[in-house]
Amino acid sequence: MKITIFGTGYVGLVTGACLADVGHHVLCMDVDQGKIEKLKNGQIPIYEPGLDNIVKHTVEAGRLSFTTDTEEAVKHGTLQFIAVGTPPDEDGSADLQYVLAVAKSIGQYMDDYKVVVDKSTVPVGTGDKVKAAVRAQLDHRGLELDFDVVSNPEFLKEGAAINDFMKPDRIVVGTDSEQAADLLREVYYPFNRSHDRMIFMDIRSAELTKYAANAMLATKISFMNEVANLAERLGADIEEVRRGIGSDPRIGYHFIYPGCGYGGSCFPKDVQALARTARDCDYESKLLNAVEAVNYAQKHVLFDKISHYFQGDLKGKVIALWGLAFKPNTDDMREASARTLMEDLWKAGATVQAFDPEAMEETQRIYGDQDGLTLCGTKEQALKGADALAICTEWKEFRSPDFDVVSNTLKHPVVFDGRNLYEPEMLERYGLIYYAIGRGRNQFHSAL
Repeated sequence: MKITIFGTGYVGLVTGACLADVGHHVLCMDVDQGKIEKLKNGQIPIYEPGLDNIVKHTVEAGRLSFTTDTEEAVKHGTLQFIAVGTPPDEDGSADLQYVLAVAKSIGQYMDDYKVVVDKSTVPVGTGDKVKAAVRAQLDHRGLELDFDVVSNPEFLKEGAAINDFMKPDRIVVGTDSEQAADLLREVYYPFNRSHDRMIFMDIRSAELTKYAANAMLATKISFMNEVANLAERLGADIEEVRRGIGSDPRIGYHFIYPGCGYGGSCFPKDVQALARTARDCDYESKLLNAVEAVNYAQKHVLFDKISHYFQGDLKGKVIALWGLAFKPNTDDMREASARTLMEDLWKAGATVQAFDPEAMEETQRIYGDQDGLTLCGTKEQALKGADALAICTEWKEFRSPDFDVVSNTLKHPVVFDGRNLYEPEMLERYGLIYYAIGRGRNQFHSAL
């Protein structure tokens, strides 16, 4: 099938590459000339494990190509996937200007039947707005052309997006058109051979499904962070609690790891957007508001521990920081907990020596020549001259460091672990004081 993808970010590029990988002919369109030139030259603008290989061989096979020409893109595919950004507006609602701009372009240039597929995460009712935008352009041109609008939300985890797309848990399709449904069945047939993963519903239900899924996962994380903070005050160990409740199949082990807050491009903005949608229809979602509030506070917990240890005096202190991306296997720093920690430390007069396996260039792009930030080539280099170590991202290479090196290099033998990577007893054997999240009363040591 001929498919057009508007947008070459995480969702658009992964979707385009994976659809091309199973045999479809995909044209990816983006208004960013520099990004398209890089893609044409084999340079992938994002870090996603396995994506570079798929892009390379599908381009070489002639099934994946890139353009900045909107008219070419619209005329290419029967299916027009919209995978552009929907950043949060000032009031927390999703900004639909890019989605509706694509819809307008489709209406301007289409000359036969199209299926417009909303792949971006969009509020309930966006399908109606997209349909109206396309129809307005056709009316302006004086054309009576058939088209359908479909909601087909993505459920991709950054760092595991290729596997999520190739082996999906479910493929949600919102449509009221049997013709569009048949075309989507054909698109996704290669991913349904073992069993049918497609779930058909109306458009508004599909739009709400995406937000509800992310809000549920964010709720689990914030709940566990609340319990972790309670565990510290009660002298309990949240890791034992996690194992105890996770063994219940009704709860499970997924997304119940406590930490220094969730980040990324999805959970923060989707919780905000769904809460805003609730307010727009005169419903105050107390739970969603609480999920967001808990996460906001949790991002400051690691700084509070560091400040407590040094009795509120962080001026001139140097903190080694392992992990800058919001999660492992990505270079994405949107809403990353490390950003909150660094900015809190700078305000308190401390400096940061940071290392991340993939997010160094992104950090440089965001902060430039920020006073108080040194980007280091290795995790060991970040320790040199540092007063303490903080960890914000659970990269594999941080799981088994040389603790003798850590203990002997730091000025103060103290580790602030925002992801609970280690067992307290093990670090104590190396002479390290260990601050984690919800690991009992050992959290209240101080430097003096």
